Amino acid sequence: MRKVLVVDDEKLIVKGIKFSLEQDEMQVDCAYDGEEALEKAKENKYDIILLDVMLPGLTGFEVCQAIREFSNVPIIMLTAKGEDMDKILGLEYGADDYITKPFNILEVKARIKAILRRSAHHDVKEEESAKVVESRGLKIDCESRRVHIHGKEVNLTAKEFDLLELLVFHPNKVYSREDLLNTVWGYDYPGDARTVDVHIRRLREKIEVNPGVPDYVHTKWGVGYYFQA
Repeated sequence: MRKVLVVDDEKLIVKGIKFSLEQDEMQVDCAYDGEEALEKAKENKYDIILLDVMLPGLTGFEVCQAIREFSNVPIIMLTAKGEDMDKILGLEYGADDYITKPFNILEVKARIKAILRRSAHHDVKEEESAKVVESRGLKIDCESRRVHIHGKEVNLTAKEFDLLELLVFHPNKVYSREDLLNTVWGYDYPGDARTVDVHIRRLREKIEVNPGVPDYVHTKWGVGYYFQA
């Protein structure tokens, strides 16, 4: 049974989502503010978290960022704002997807199932090809999903790791933003190519000595990104 955490200060929304997900035989926990959400995320193992942006106390962005310090659980941000920058900001903090309110519960369920399918597929792929790859001080352990730079571990979000893993296993191959969006996020992901740019920038900030002059993840201007072997 899949375990889901739903976080929103609007109790009617939480009640509706909980009821609908339980019809699909999911186990649902609820939280109504940022502190409660963070506490439950630390105490339990969830398959996915639905996290509202506007919360009492800690904001959804702050909760998402805090969770990313100890977990790569998939997170879908729920936002009442439709501005692109709000959506990108949510992804910058480590979210995997976003849904703008008001939403159709069928859309929510479809997004959840898509992310869970990709997550399950990735888990199988990991078991089949558990590897440790090293290149010029960069070490990637695909089984534990841990990354070290010159012996020091860096903490990547799930999507940052997926991007790096894909590029490293296909060195010098240039991927367009659309290729990366479709491969890492999936064809049904509603975001655009700027999502890739945001994640590449965040990835560089974590693994490159000088993100402006990268050693590992390079840009092929007008085309896309590649890992230099």
